[in-house]
Amino acid sequence: MFKKLNDVLGKTAVIVQRYPMVLVMAFISAISMICYIETDFPKTEAAFEYVKLTLISALGISLFFGLKMLSQRIGQELILQLCGLIILAVIYFVLPTREKDFTEVYAFVLIPILILSHLLVSFVAFIGHNKELNFWQYNKNLFINTFLTVIFTGVLTGGVLLAILAIDKLFDFNFNSSYYSYTFAFFSIFGSCCIFLLFNEKGLNYLERNGDYPVVLKFFTQYILIPLLLIYAVILYFYSAKILMNWELPRGWVSYLILAYSVVGILALLLVHPLKESATRSWVKIFSTIFYYTLLPLIILLFVAIFTRILEYGFTEPRYFVLIIALWLTSVVLYFIFIPRSTIKFVPMSLFIFGLLALVFPYINAFSTAKRSQKNELMKTLTENNLLQNGTINFNTKVDIKVVIDVSDKFEFLAKRHEEQFLQSLVKSPLQKRLATHIEKGAFYNISGSLRDEFKNITYDNSSINPESTPQNRTLTVRNNNINITGYQYLFKAYNYRQNSFNLEGKTLEFDLDGNHSQSKFTLVYEGEKIDLLPEITEIFKRYPGVGETNVSSLDITRKIGDYEIKVIFDNLVQLNTQEKKNEFSTNSESILILVKKN
Repeated sequence: MFKKLNDVLGKTAVIVQRYPMVLVMAFISAISMICYIETDFPKTEAAFEYVKLTLISALGISLFFGLKMLSQRIGQELILQLCGLIILAVIYFVLPTREKDFTEVYAFVLIPILILSHLLVSFVAFIGHNKELNFWQYNKNLFINTFLTVIFTGVLTGGVLLAILAIDKLFDFNFNSSYYSYTFAFFSIFGSCCIFLLFNEKGLNYLERNGDYPVVLKFFTQYILIPLLLIYAVILYFYSAKILMNWELPRGWVSYLILAYSVVGILALLLVHPLKESATRSWVKIFSTIFYYTLLPLIILLFVAIFTRILEYGFTEPRYFVLIIALWLTSVVLYFIFIPRSTIKFVPMSLFIFGLLALVFPYINAFSTAKRSQKNELMKTLTENNLLQNGTINFNTKVDIKVVIDVSDKFEFLAKRHEEQFLQSLVKSPLQKRLATHIEKGAFYNISGSLRDEFKNITYDNSSINPESTPQNRTLTVRNNNINITGYQYLFKAYNYRQNSFNLEGKTLEFDLDGNHSQSKFTLVYEGEKIDLLPEITEIFKRYPGVGETNVSSLDITRKIGDYEIKVIFDNLVQLNTQEKKNEFSTNSESILILVKKN
């Protein structure tokens, strides 16, 4: 046992010496995540810094591992590590300093960068290195070690968590529940990194060594992966035939199926690459030959599906990345069809180049293209619907609700992408000031609501509503939760789905609130006097006609009962229009505030 323990300690010392920066990044990521968990709700700006450190250092794990592989090939380790630190610093300062500014836009930055860092690991040590089999063995071993790391980490983390639970329950320690979150964060990040490095302790020479083809991998590819691919191919070809017969445009999600089929098929070819030239494995050679030809008609269908969406709605970052993957896929297919002495290194290297250009290439990167496209789409919508007057939006123009929603959504989209100056040029004061306030506070969801409230002459075309969802619920949501209680002596909190009772100067004030059963109830009762709030709620919905969800400035109802003035404050109201209920009212508020003052 002591010999085994010494072996583990010896291996640990080796990975600490060989991969110091990888371990430092993993440790910072784990500790930052624990610090974030430790911060109380509501989370402060300091908590957001912990999130940034967690994300950046997690990215550094794969980045510094790839640079370590490269340094074992060419040397210059210190210079490569310095380059890695500079890259992480640049990404850190690209991210916003405030959590409210951390919109989904930055997910379109971080996720591709994380993918690129893992792609870099797969080929960076083999740039200019022409041993194809070594490249395959290296990635095969990384793939297997990653799979084993997931299993080992899961068992280790689960075992430690169960041990803590057993000690807590058996010895009555009454541990803080956060301890479980800390343990999971530490072992899933730092622990998994250590386990992965233990599998790869000997470095590049060990990973690229020649070895026998794994029997499990051969079975998985031959009897599971390739049959699934054939099923997908049949489905996609039948769908293509349906499109041709009906002469209809493809559905949007077919692009994702084609990409899934293509990527999984390329992965299958990479997995069976060493068997391709084996005479006893002719089925592999046949599959390798015909696969890329089967993709040609599907790629045409893919581009039709992509451009159908882009021409109708313009570019967004997700659509841009789907197009980039389609272009990369086309380059892979053409490369393996027309280049006789092709190399499998082209697959990760070409994807890395396409991804890098999509992020950083001036003017035509994903973010510049999306902003430019949506600005053009917005101006096109405003022009076609005669909404522009002297360069600004005329909110008195008669306009369909679909156009209002479209314009509002584009305002929100562009506000999240720092196009405040462009948006303010399209509106007049005081809306300019409100937009600036929303953007400054990071309340981007309020922008679309503010804009919708400005339109004075909205028409509603029932035929435009999705027939599958008709009749449709309507929701009014308060966009600003600041409440002025000046002048009121009492504040009560009422809860949904029940009769609430409050002591008001020795007498009982009741609020019967049940908007989810056979008949809506919004009733105030005081000293035998009843006031039904449903007429006021009905009037509120008449002031905000439309479908779907609408952001409003307030949802307050003020009534007099006895010697008191009572204000009931909702944060949302719902008009139910289902097959079972029509023109019934409800609220999704967890609590409703009731303010009371004596007349």
